[in-house]
Amino acid sequence: MIFNDMISRTKDRIAKHRRYNELVSEILSLSDRDLADMNGNRTEMLRHVRKQIYG
Repeated sequence: MIFNDMISRTKDRIAKHRRYNELVSEILSLSDRDLADMNGNRTEMLRHVRKQIYG
Protein backbone atom coordinates (compact mmCIF):
# COMPACT_ATOMS: atom_id res chain seq x y z
CA MET A 1 0.00 0.00 0.00
CA ILE A 2 2.72 2.48 0.95
CA PHE A 3 4.69 1.51 -2.14
CA ASN A 4 1.67 2.18 -4.35
CA ASP A 5 1.21 5.59 -2.74
CA MET A 6 4.87 6.42 -3.37
CA ILE A 7 4.56 5.39 -7.00
CA SER A 8 1.36 7.41 -7.39
CA ARG A 9 2.92 10.53 -5.85
CA THR A 10 6.01 10.15 -8.03
CA LYS A 11 3.89 9.83 -11.17
CA ASP A 12 1.92 12.90 -10.12
CA ARG A 13 5.11 14.93 -9.57
CA ILE A 14 6.47 13.84 -12.95
CA ALA A 15 3.22 14.79 -14.68
CA LYS A 16 3.17 18.19 -12.97
CA HIS A 17 6.80 18.83 -13.87
CA ARG A 18 6.17 17.83 -17.49
CA ARG A 19 3.13 20.12 -17.74
CA TYR A 20 5.04 22.98 -16.11
CA ASN A 21 7.90 22.59 -18.58
CA GLU A 22 5.47 22.54 -21.52
CA LEU A 23 3.78 25.76 -20.40
CA VAL A 24 7.08 27.51 -19.65
CA SER A 25 8.34 26.53 -23.09
CA GLU A 26 5.21 27.95 -24.72
CA ILE A 27 5.52 31.22 -22.79
CA LEU A 28 9.21 31.58 -23.56
CA SER A 29 8.54 30.94 -27.24
CA LEU A 30 6.22 33.96 -27.46
CA SER A 31 7.80 36.90 -29.19
CA ASP A 32 7.72 40.35 -27.65
CA ARG A 33 5.23 41.27 -30.36
CA ASP A 34 2.97 38.34 -29.42
CA LEU A 35 3.05 39.46 -25.80
CA ALA A 36 2.29 43.06 -26.76
CA ASP A 37 -0.63 41.94 -28.95
CA MET A 38 -2.22 40.12 -26.02
CA ASN A 39 -1.11 42.71 -23.46
CA GLY A 40 0.85 39.96 -21.70
CA ASN A 41 3.72 40.05 -19.27
CA ARG A 42 6.11 37.10 -19.51
CA THR A 43 7.15 37.27 -15.85
CA GLU A 44 3.56 37.37 -14.61
CA MET A 45 2.60 34.52 -16.93
CA LEU A 46 5.47 32.37 -15.62
CA ARG A 47 4.54 33.21 -12.02
CA HIS A 48 0.92 32.27 -12.70
CA VAL A 49 1.90 28.94 -14.30
CA ARG A 50 4.07 28.02 -11.33
CA LYS A 51 1.26 28.84 -8.91
CA GLN A 52 -1.28 26.98 -11.05
CA ILE A 53 0.80 23.81 -11.25
CA TYR A 54 2.48 23.68 -7.85
CA GLY A 55 0.08 25.70 -5.74
